[in-house]
Amino acid sequence: MGTIELEEAAVGCNASKIIRNDYVPIAATIVERIEETPNIFTWKLRIDDPKLRGDFTFKCGQFNMVYLFGVGEVAISIMGRDGDYLLHTIQAVGRVTNAMSNLAVGQRVGLRGPYGVGWPMNEAKSRDLVFITGGLGCAPVASAIHEAIAHREEYGRIVIMQTVLHRNDMLWEPQYDEWRKVRATQVLLASDRDKTAWPNWKKGRVAALFSEAKFDIKHCAVMCCGPHPMMTGTSRALLNMGVREEDIYLSLERNMQCALGHCGHCQMDEAFVCKDGPVFTYQRIKDVLERRGF
Repeated sequence: MGTIELEEAAVGCNASKIIRNDYVPIAATIVERIEETPNIFTWKLRIDDPKLRGDFTFKCGQFNMVYLFGVGEVAISIMGRDGDYLLHTIQAVGRVTNAMSNLAVGQRVGLRGPYGVGWPMNEAKSRDLVFITGGLGCAPVASAIHEAIAHREEYGRIVIMQTVLHRNDMLWEPQYDEWRKVRATQVLLASDRDKTAWPNWKKGRVAALFSEAKFDIKHCAVMCCGPHPMMTGTSRALLNMGVREEDIYLSLERNMQCALGHCGHCQMDEAFVCKDGPVFTYQRIKDVLERRGF
Protein backbone atom coordinates (compact mmCIF):
# COMPACT_ATOMS: atom_id res chain seq x y z
CA MET A 1 0.00 0.00 0.00
CA GLY A 2 1.17 3.49 -0.73
CA THR A 3 1.73 6.43 1.53
CA ILE A 4 -1.35 8.12 2.89
CA GLU A 5 -1.93 11.36 1.05
CA LEU A 6 -4.55 14.03 1.54
CA GLU A 7 -6.32 15.67 -1.34
CA GLU A 8 -8.92 18.40 -1.17
CA ALA A 9 -11.90 17.04 -3.02
CA ALA A 10 -14.69 19.58 -2.72
CA VAL A 11 -15.95 22.52 -0.76
CA GLY A 12 -19.52 22.37 0.53
CA CYS A 13 -20.77 23.15 4.02
CA ASN A 14 -17.24 22.15 4.95
CA ALA A 15 -14.17 21.41 2.91
CA SER A 16 -13.84 17.68 2.36
CA LYS A 17 -10.52 15.90 2.31
CA ILE A 18 -10.24 12.27 1.37
CA ILE A 19 -7.69 10.06 3.05
CA ARG A 20 -5.64 8.08 0.52
CA ASN A 21 -4.66 5.19 0.21
CA ASP A 22 -8.37 4.57 0.52
CA TYR A 23 -7.95 0.88 1.30
CA VAL A 24 -5.98 1.55 4.50
CA PRO A 25 -7.90 2.60 7.63
CA ILE A 26 -6.36 5.06 10.03
CA ALA A 27 -6.50 4.49 13.78
CA ALA A 28 -8.95 6.35 15.99
CA THR A 29 -9.61 6.08 19.72
CA ILE A 30 -13.00 6.07 21.44
CA VAL A 31 -12.84 8.97 23.89
CA GLU A 32 -16.51 8.93 24.92
CA ARG A 33 -19.44 6.57 24.55
CA ILE A 34 -22.97 7.93 24.98
CA GLU A 35 -25.82 5.47 25.48
CA GLU A 36 -28.68 6.97 23.45
CA THR A 37 -31.14 4.04 23.70
CA PRO A 38 -30.69 0.35 24.63
CA ASN A 39 -29.36 -0.39 21.12
CA ILE A 40 -28.14 3.00 19.86
CA PHE A 41 -24.95 4.67 21.01
CA THR A 42 -22.80 7.63 19.98
CA TRP A 43 -19.03 7.57 19.86
CA LYS A 44 -16.72 10.52 20.12
CA LEU A 45 -13.67 9.42 18.13
CA ARG A 46 -10.25 11.04 18.07
CA ILE A 47 -8.02 10.27 15.10
CA ASP A 48 -4.75 9.19 16.65
CA ASP A 49 -2.35 10.89 14.22
CA PRO A 50 -2.34 14.64 15.05
CA LYS A 51 -1.72 15.70 11.44
CA LEU A 52 -4.46 13.52 9.99
CA ARG A 53 -6.77 14.68 12.79
CA GLY A 54 -6.17 18.32 11.92
CA ASP A 55 -6.55 17.75 8.20
CA PHE A 56 -9.73 15.67 8.40
CA THR A 57 -12.81 17.56 7.23
CA PHE A 58 -16.09 16.40 5.79
CA LYS A 59 -19.22 17.58 4.02
CA CYS A 60 -22.58 17.33 5.76
CA GLY A 61 -24.15 14.00 4.82
CA GLN A 62 -20.94 12.11 4.08
CA PHE A 63 -19.99 8.86 5.82
CA ASN A 64 -16.95 7.00 7.10
CA MET A 65 -16.15 3.32 6.86
CA VAL A 66 -15.63 2.30 10.49
CA TYR A 67 -13.51 -0.80 10.97
CA LEU A 68 -13.49 -3.05 14.01
CA PHE A 69 -10.24 -4.92 13.81
CA GLY A 70 -10.75 -8.65 13.38
CA VAL A 71 -14.50 -8.36 12.89
CA GLY A 72 -15.38 -6.17 9.93
CA GLU A 73 -16.25 -2.77 8.55
CA VAL A 74 -19.50 -0.81 8.20
CA ALA A 75 -20.54 2.51 6.67
CA ILE A 76 -21.60 5.03 9.33
CA SER A 77 -22.72 8.58 8.62
CA ILE A 78 -20.76 11.39 10.24
CA MET A 79 -23.19 12.92 12.72
CA GLY A 80 -20.98 15.90 13.47
CA ARG A 81 -17.77 17.16 14.93
CA ASP A 82 -17.02 18.40 18.44
CA GLY A 83 -13.64 20.09 18.33
CA ASP A 84 -11.10 17.39 17.58
CA TYR A 85 -13.68 14.62 17.91
CA LEU A 86 -15.78 13.00 15.20
CA LEU A 87 -19.28 11.93 16.21
CA HIS A 88 -20.79 8.69 14.97
CA THR A 89 -24.21 7.46 16.12
CA ILE A 90 -24.53 3.70 15.62
CA GLN A 91 -27.40 1.25 15.96
CA ALA A 92 -26.41 -2.26 17.05
CA VAL A 93 -28.27 -4.33 14.47
CA GLY A 94 -25.75 -6.74 12.96
CA ARG A 95 -22.59 -8.73 13.59
CA VAL A 96 -20.18 -5.79 13.33
CA THR A 97 -22.27 -3.12 15.05
CA ASN A 98 -23.20 -5.50 17.87
CA ALA A 99 -19.50 -6.15 18.44
CA MET A 100 -18.84 -2.40 18.30
CA SER A 101 -21.45 -1.83 20.99
CA ASN A 102 -19.26 -3.79 23.42
CA LEU A 103 -16.20 -1.56 22.97
CA ALA A 104 -15.20 0.70 25.85
CA VAL A 105 -13.65 4.14 26.06
CA GLY A 106 -9.96 3.94 25.20
CA GLN A 107 -10.29 1.13 22.66
CA ARG A 108 -9.43 1.76 19.04
CA VAL A 109 -11.13 1.35 15.68
CA GLY A 110 -10.13 2.07 12.08
CA LEU A 111 -11.53 4.82 9.86
CA ARG A 112 -11.61 5.28 6.11
CA GLY A 113 -13.24 8.33 4.62
CA PRO A 114 -15.03 10.61 4.31
CA TYR A 115 -16.96 9.25 1.33
CA GLY A 116 -19.97 10.11 -0.74
CA VAL A 117 -21.94 13.11 -1.91
CA GLY A 118 -23.34 15.21 0.92
CA TRP A 119 -26.33 17.49 1.36
CA PRO A 120 -26.57 20.50 -1.02
CA MET A 121 -25.85 23.20 1.56
CA ASN A 122 -24.37 25.65 -0.94
CA GLU A 123 -27.06 25.13 -3.57
CA ALA A 124 -29.74 25.60 -0.92
CA LYS A 125 -28.60 29.04 0.23
CA SER A 126 -31.41 31.64 0.30
CA ARG A 127 -34.00 28.86 0.11
CA ASP A 128 -36.23 27.48 2.84
CA LEU A 129 -34.76 24.29 4.29
CA VAL A 130 -37.03 21.39 5.15
CA PHE A 131 -35.49 18.50 7.09
CA ILE A 132 -37.64 15.37 7.27
CA THR A 133 -36.32 12.35 9.15
CA GLY A 134 -37.63 9.08 10.50
CA GLY A 135 -36.04 7.08 13.32
CA LEU A 136 -32.24 7.02 13.15
CA GLY A 137 -32.47 8.94 9.86
CA CYS A 138 -31.91 11.99 12.04
CA ALA A 139 -28.21 11.12 12.35
CA PRO A 140 -27.16 11.78 8.71
CA VAL A 141 -29.14 15.04 8.77
CA ALA A 142 -27.96 16.42 12.13
CA SER A 143 -24.76 17.94 10.75
CA ALA A 144 -26.74 19.78 8.04
CA ILE A 145 -29.12 21.25 10.63
CA HIS A 146 -26.20 22.42 12.75
CA GLU A 147 -24.57 23.92 9.65
CA ALA A 148 -27.75 25.78 8.65
CA ILE A 149 -28.27 27.20 12.12
CA ALA A 150 -24.61 28.19 12.42
CA HIS A 151 -25.09 30.23 9.20
CA ARG A 152 -28.70 31.17 9.88
CA GLU A 153 -28.65 34.38 7.82
CA GLU A 154 -27.81 32.46 4.63
CA TYR A 155 -31.06 30.47 4.51
CA GLY A 156 -34.78 31.11 4.57
CA ARG A 157 -37.13 29.41 7.00
CA ILE A 158 -36.00 26.14 8.57
CA VAL A 159 -38.53 23.38 9.17
CA ILE A 160 -37.42 20.27 11.06
CA MET A 161 -39.77 17.27 11.07
CA GLN A 162 -38.85 14.10 12.95
CA THR A 163 -40.97 10.99 13.41
CA VAL A 164 -40.43 7.94 15.63
CA LEU A 165 -42.51 4.94 16.61
CA HIS A 166 -42.53 5.80 20.31
CA ARG A 167 -41.35 8.92 22.09
CA ASN A 168 -38.74 6.89 23.97
CA ASP A 169 -37.15 6.13 20.57
CA MET A 170 -36.40 9.85 20.14
CA LEU A 171 -32.75 10.89 20.14
CA TRP A 172 -31.56 14.29 21.31
CA GLU A 173 -34.98 15.70 22.28
CA PRO A 174 -33.36 18.56 24.27
CA GLN A 175 -31.50 19.51 21.08
CA TYR A 176 -34.80 19.81 19.20
CA ASP A 177 -36.08 22.07 22.00
CA GLU A 178 -33.04 24.31 21.45
CA TRP A 179 -33.58 24.39 17.68
CA ARG A 180 -37.19 25.40 18.31
CA LYS A 181 -35.91 28.66 19.90
CA VAL A 182 -33.93 29.69 16.78
CA ARG A 183 -35.40 32.51 14.69
CA ALA A 184 -37.75 31.41 11.90
CA THR A 185 -37.23 27.77 12.78
CA GLN A 186 -40.09 25.33 13.17
CA VAL A 187 -39.71 21.95 14.89
CA LEU A 188 -42.45 19.36 14.42
CA LEU A 189 -42.34 15.95 16.11
CA ALA A 190 -44.60 12.93 15.76
CA SER A 191 -44.79 9.43 17.20
CA ASP A 192 -46.74 6.71 15.49
CA ARG A 193 -47.69 4.35 18.28
CA ASP A 194 -47.74 6.35 21.51
CA LYS A 195 -51.05 6.43 23.31
CA THR A 196 -50.16 9.51 25.33
CA ALA A 197 -50.62 13.04 23.94
CA TRP A 198 -47.35 14.86 24.68
CA PRO A 199 -46.93 18.65 24.46
CA ASN A 200 -45.32 19.66 21.12
CA TRP A 201 -45.93 16.17 19.73
CA LYS A 202 -48.39 14.91 17.13
CA LYS A 203 -49.67 11.37 16.84
CA GLY A 204 -49.08 9.69 13.51
CA ARG A 205 -46.49 9.54 10.77
CA VAL A 206 -44.77 12.36 8.93
CA ALA A 207 -47.91 13.20 6.93
CA ALA A 208 -49.50 14.29 10.21
CA LEU A 209 -46.99 17.15 10.34
CA PHE A 210 -47.32 18.51 6.80
CA SER A 211 -50.41 20.61 7.52
CA GLU A 212 -48.47 22.64 10.12
CA ALA A 213 -45.21 23.01 8.19
CA LYS A 214 -44.71 26.51 6.84
CA PHE A 215 -42.28 26.84 3.93
CA ASP A 216 -42.18 28.13 0.36
CA ILE A 217 -42.84 25.08 -1.82
CA LYS A 218 -41.49 26.95 -4.86
CA HIS A 219 -38.22 27.99 -3.21
CA CYS A 220 -37.11 25.24 -0.87
CA ALA A 221 -34.70 22.33 -0.50
CA VAL A 222 -36.03 19.22 1.24
CA MET A 223 -33.49 16.91 2.88
CA CYS A 224 -35.00 13.59 3.88
CA CYS A 225 -33.62 10.44 5.50
CA GLY A 226 -35.40 7.45 6.97
CA PRO A 227 -36.77 4.04 6.05
CA HIS A 228 -37.26 3.66 2.29
CA PRO A 229 -41.09 3.39 2.46
CA MET A 230 -41.16 6.57 4.53
CA MET A 231 -38.97 8.43 2.00
CA THR A 232 -41.02 7.16 -0.94
CA GLY A 233 -44.31 8.19 0.65
CA THR A 234 -42.89 11.53 1.78
CA SER A 235 -41.61 12.28 -1.73
CA ARG A 236 -45.02 11.57 -3.24
CA ALA A 237 -46.72 13.82 -0.68
CA LEU A 238 -44.26 16.64 -1.36
CA LEU A 239 -44.78 16.31 -5.12
CA ASN A 240 -48.54 16.52 -4.59
CA MET A 241 -47.98 19.72 -2.62
CA GLY A 242 -46.09 21.20 -5.57
CA VAL A 243 -42.45 20.72 -4.52
CA ARG A 244 -40.25 20.07 -7.56
CA GLU A 245 -38.56 16.68 -8.00
CA GLU A 246 -35.13 18.30 -8.18
CA ASP A 247 -35.67 20.04 -4.82
CA ILE A 248 -36.19 16.79 -2.91
CA TYR A 249 -32.93 15.21 -1.66
CA LEU A 250 -32.90 11.71 -0.19
CA SER A 251 -30.11 9.94 1.67
CA LEU A 252 -30.10 6.21 0.95
CA GLU A 253 -28.73 3.37 3.02
CA ARG A 254 -27.43 0.34 1.14
CA ASN A 255 -24.92 -2.45 1.67
CA MET A 256 -21.74 -0.40 1.15
CA GLN A 257 -18.62 -2.52 1.52
CA CYS A 258 -15.77 -0.81 -0.33
CA ALA A 259 -17.11 2.78 -0.47
CA LEU A 260 -15.22 3.24 -3.73
CA GLY A 261 -17.67 1.95 -6.33
CA HIS A 262 -15.59 -1.16 -6.94
CA CYS A 263 -17.37 -4.05 -5.23
CA GLY A 264 -20.83 -3.35 -6.64
CA HIS A 265 -22.75 -4.27 -3.49
CA CYS A 266 -24.52 -0.90 -3.38
CA GLN A 267 -25.06 -0.57 -7.14
CA MET A 268 -28.43 0.85 -8.17
CA ASP A 269 -28.72 0.69 -11.98
CA GLU A 270 -25.83 2.83 -13.24
CA ALA A 271 -25.23 4.54 -9.88
CA PHE A 272 -23.25 3.43 -6.86
CA VAL A 273 -24.76 4.66 -3.58
CA CYS A 274 -21.32 4.88 -1.95
CA LYS A 275 -19.74 6.98 -4.70
CA ASP A 276 -22.62 8.80 -6.41
CA GLY A 277 -24.70 9.13 -3.21
CA PRO A 278 -25.74 8.50 -0.53
CA VAL A 279 -27.59 11.78 -1.22
CA PHE A 280 -29.58 11.81 -4.47
CA THR A 281 -32.34 14.00 -5.82
CA TYR A 282 -35.70 12.31 -6.15
CA GLN A 283 -35.57 13.27 -9.80
CA ARG A 284 -32.51 11.10 -10.34
CA ILE A 285 -33.58 7.97 -8.46
CA LYS A 286 -37.36 8.00 -8.70
CA ASP A 287 -37.50 5.05 -11.10
CA VAL A 288 -35.44 2.89 -8.75
CA LEU A 289 -37.07 4.18 -5.59
CA GLU A 290 -40.54 3.34 -6.85
CA ARG A 291 -39.47 -0.10 -8.08
CA ARG A 292 -41.03 -3.02 -6.24
CA GLY A 293 -38.52 -4.75 -3.98
CA PHE A 294 -36.03 -1.87 -3.89
